[in-house]
Amino acid sequence: MTVRIIPTVLGKRSLRELYCCPQTLSTRDRCCTRLTPRRPVRSFATETAQNSKTTKDGSSAYQNGAPSADNTASALSPADWEENPDLSISRFTDLPSKNFGVNQHMIINEEFKEALRQILWQFRAPIRYAFAYGSGVFSQSGSGGSSPVQSVHPSPSEAIEKVQTSGPKMIDFIFGVSYTQHWHSLNLGEHRKHYSALGSLGSYSVSKIQDSFGAGVYFNPYITVNGTLIKYGVVNIDTLCRDLSGWNTLYLAGRLQKPVKILRDHPAVRVANQINLLSAVRTALLLLPPDFTEQDLYAQIAGISYLGDPRMSLPAENPRKVINIVAGQITNFRRLYKPLIDQLPNLTFNDPRTSGREWDLDESVNAKLAQDMDPVRRGNMVRRLPKSFREKLYFEYQAKFGIPRGEFSQMLEESAEEDTERFGRREGGRFEQRIAKDETGLKKEIEDVIRKTVRWPSTVESFKGLLTAGISRSWRYAKEKREKAKAGERDKKADQIKTDTEKRQTSK
Repeated sequence: MTVRIIPTVLGKRSLRELYCCPQTLSTRDRCCTRLTPRRPVRSFATETAQNSKTTKDGSSAYQNGAPSADNTASALSPADWEENPDLSISRFTDLPSKNFGVNQHMIINEEFKEALRQILWQFRAPIRYAFAYGSGVFSQSGSGGSSPVQSVHPSPSEAIEKVQTSGPKMIDFIFGVSYTQHWHSLNLGEHRKHYSALGSLGSYSVSKIQDSFGAGVYFNPYITVNGTLIKYGVVNIDTLCRDLSGWNTLYLAGRLQKPVKILRDHPAVRVANQINLLSAVRTALLLLPPDFTEQDLYAQIAGISYLGDPRMSLPAENPRKVINIVAGQITNFRRLYKPLIDQLPNLTFNDPRTSGREWDLDESVNAKLAQDMDPVRRGNMVRRLPKSFREKLYFEYQAKFGIPRGEFSQMLEESAEEDTERFGRREGGRFEQRIAKDETGLKKEIEDVIRKTVRWPSTVESFKGLLTAGISRSWRYAKEKREKAKAGERDKKADQIKTDTEKRQTSK
């Protein structure tokens, strides 16, 4: 059956050409690998390679892109990975350095991690990249409950029961795949019940709906695998890398700006996500004052993908979502972003507590930070925002500054990334510095661009769920989200009453 399906999906290439099947693999590995397509040659590079050198916002100083095992920066890469990101790589040995991007890997309970990996093994269709995320994996402040685990998961493993003792949650996954239609073809044959009525139309229709609308993700919610209730989304790795490196929709990039548990890694995605994380820090810095705290920074980053999300305005999401995420995962955010903070010379920890050993493991510490507000350095940060996102910001300021279209087009052409003769580095020019000097309006303009980037794909994905998940499961999902929103509102009011009471007592 598999041999007859593949040519209709991928063309008349032989199985030998299409699939790698090492003869020395174990039985378990052969089961996973024999149907794994070779990755197509891919290039999403948006900048040209240049000689590496330290710049004012420090991005090139962070050549390595990740901390080493002892939380210090590794040796610099001879190539400037951020200026010319090679997203066609398929081997981890092709990464800029040995420890590149290890900050993306969160540390969780080993038994729980193995339980999550066992869920992946129930899918015979090849998954090239996978991560678990959300409150079902990482605890969040205010997300506890008294319900037994079995009220959500029919027969969960002991590891999942131990992790979710404070409140059972459905576990969310994202699967990155090489060939969307091929993957759904195999998965429909194995797990037809995972799909709504749309699955009856076949893998072509399923993949067409996935890739043509919204952010390019296909979700199957409320699926029981290994006795555990899960939701999984399927995305093409090309689509994932484009969003991570260019912020086309911020739909998946936003999820990976928060701590996730990567279960299957891919070198190209690791490079693209490191660009995504660095872009998130720069964006947050442009929105923050000269002095702030770690929680301020992480909340700004975590809130990026929620700006413009229709669920936040309906309301169909907990209004305290961002606060709960950061408060319950401060050490995970620190692991994710501290290596980037350490490598940016315009951003420093300004807190004596950070001089202590292993302070970064102390959940009670909310360290103070300070950034350099020099317009040249901030202009450089504007220039190094993701391409798609940056262009939208430029057009906003073209209108605000009243720059004629001809002059604006010429300016963009002169600063084009592809023009290697004029740009040795992505340095901000007069236009970017003028943007950076707009102290009163920059925050509003950036937030408006974020909303415009997020709103449409998020709205389409919500409506697409009616087709992909079906009416009943979509209604169940919306109902649960609404209940969470109400609970969040109650918590918000309770906190406000507590704050007002404390103020009155202090005034007395």
